[in-house]
Amino acid sequence: MAADVGSSSLQLPCVFSPKSRQYLALCAQDGRLRIWNTDSKTLHQEYVPSAHLSATCICIAWGPCRTVKEGPQRKKRKSEAVQEEKADLLAMGTAAGSVLIYSTAKGALHCTLDGGHSGGVNCVQWHPEDGLLYSGSDDTNIVEWDLQTGKARSKWKADRAAVTSLSVSPDGKLLLSAGQIIKMWDLDTKEIYRKFTGHSSAVTTLRFATTRPPDSNGLYFLSGAAHERLLSVWQVRQDGKDKNSVVSFTLTDEPQHIDLVQSNNKEEAVRLAVVCKDGQLHLFEHFLNGPCKKPLSPSCSVQMSDTKDSPVPIPLLAAALTADKLSVQLAYGNHLQPVMERVEINTEERHICLTRDVQTSLSLTMETSISKVKTPIVNNKSKVLVPGLPGHQAPVKGTSEKRKKDTDTKEISIVERLGEIDLSTVPSEKGAPKGTASLQTDNFAVLLVQGLESNDASILNKVFQTRKEMVIKKTVARLPLPAVLPLVEELTKRLQGHPFTAVLMVRWLKAVLMHHTSYLASLPDLVTQLGVLYHMIESRVKMFHKLTKLHGKLYLLMTQVATSDSSNTVTEVDHTAKLVYEEESSDEDEASGDEALRDDEDSDNWEEDEVLEEKMEEEQVDKDEEEGDPDIRRDSKENGEEDMEHGNESEEE
Repeated sequence: MAADVGSSSLQLPCVFSPKSRQYLALCAQDGRLRIWNTDSKTLHQEYVPSAHLSATCICIAWGPCRTVKEGPQRKKRKSEAVQEEKADLLAMGTAAGSVLIYSTAKGALHCTLDGGHSGGVNCVQWHPEDGLLYSGSDDTNIVEWDLQTGKARSKWKADRAAVTSLSVSPDGKLLLSAGQIIKMWDLDTKEIYRKFTGHSSAVTTLRFATTRPPDSNGLYFLSGAAHERLLSVWQVRQDGKDKNSVVSFTLTDEPQHIDLVQSNNKEEAVRLAVVCKDGQLHLFEHFLNGPCKKPLSPSCSVQMSDTKDSPVPIPLLAAALTADKLSVQLAYGNHLQPVMERVEINTEERHICLTRDVQTSLSLTMETSISKVKTPIVNNKSKVLVPGLPGHQAPVKGTSEKRKKDTDTKEISIVERLGEIDLSTVPSEKGAPKGTASLQTDNFAVLLVQGLESNDASILNKVFQTRKEMVIKKTVARLPLPAVLPLVEELTKRLQGHPFTAVLMVRWLKAVLMHHTSYLASLPDLVTQLGVLYHMIESRVKMFHKLTKLHGKLYLLMTQVATSDSSNTVTEVDHTAKLVYEEESSDEDEASGDEALRDDEDSDNWEEDEVLEEKMEEEQVDKDEEEGDPDIRRDSKENGEEDMEHGNESEEE
């Protein structure tokens, strides 16, 4: 049975070897393959692919255990022929579309499978017996590889979207593939045997849960997808009515690593260990016998933390179930140097928290007989340059005369070299004090994370002093989720200080609540963690109401005082005229003053007098027309002046 495949490019592949769980294979951020020995807790082998930076490793899968004698790729002596089965071959799918086969027995690359895919390989899966390998890619194809010839045996289109997960049945007759829709293929004919509804997002995990034949209604498999907090179990029914899932396992986050012990019959339960993206381990044990409407919660959840005064959770990387039901093989810590431990777990307790003292420094102890990593020779003439700040020089200083004599012949260990590094900064500007260096990065999000992790007040002060709203919003938006809660706690501390700093902190707190409210709401113990902030805001809001009343009263008093002061300063106005002008008038005007006033009062009747005058003029014109010639009347109508003259004549008469 092949181990689980880390098929998502967002998570780093981390897989235990099958059966004995002797090795742990890891692909870290630098693209190197590291194989750790779980018994000796040391780095067993390290392999650097030729294109480890451009064609990074996306997924890895251990091949089935085999004895050395059965392996056609390696010959052994007769004395070594009688050996137990061991994990040897390891398949790695890369972003360039090739599949690398690494041999732990050789400690070198076994072969490279090229030419099958035009896109990145998302998943690889081994056939349990026939020395075949299956790979799914972004180009929507599945390729069947023959390891003896190193060439593609067959290739077919599996989906409209990218193939993100594969799984081969225990009997080697069926193959599960998934993009979003899950399909089951008959490996003999390469035709679809069944179709299932699938998930709304890309499927990252497919595993067969039982070893029963498909025609007995007892074949089950499970699937997990990105951004979903559950595992779905599907039943392969003989009547074909198997479109939807029958059982669901609830999780706290997206599944990242899965290991299970398959059920061989109805009386045997399926044991399942799931490591989620949040670093927790969930253990399930369930008898698969038909549908179950209610989602199943884990029988036991395991979380790890360090031994500091304020405990910090330690993320679990992978977990493997052992033959002993009471113990589980765990890998936790950093991908560059994981800690491996076999732990006995009491499944009667629903929640278990394990405290461990994890060393933060990387100890590069490994088996030098297999490793090809060489330590450089450092002598008096060499200089070690430290990356990061420009102008740094790190001269290596000898601490003893004996070492000075033997520097050209003996190698110095990394621990000793790190202890002898002396950082001295070159001042970049004139007058700048030696030993101080300005921060060379403008990425406030990186600075903020560094300041929160190291609890460095100078870095935090530099970040929090910004007043630009856009910078604050972008910084908070780029902040990783694990740093949100420490940021809120730091803001709470600073809000309790001087009001001037509290004004700046409120802007940061507003941006955090705008961008990360959904994440904060998903935290189970949010009330206890934000209790101090809540009570502080509540108390200040109560005081704010009283302060506003006091502010209003003081404002009224100040305005009254200001108005009274301004009224006293205004001088009395002198109403005596500076200059008097009198106009000369005749006696007639004085006498007719009363008549003029009377005429003013009768001015409203002027329009009526004008109407009467117009009527009299019309009557006079009519009389003239009766006495005179009609031509004269026509001329008089056309010429207004003649009318005026006739009118004047009639008046004279």
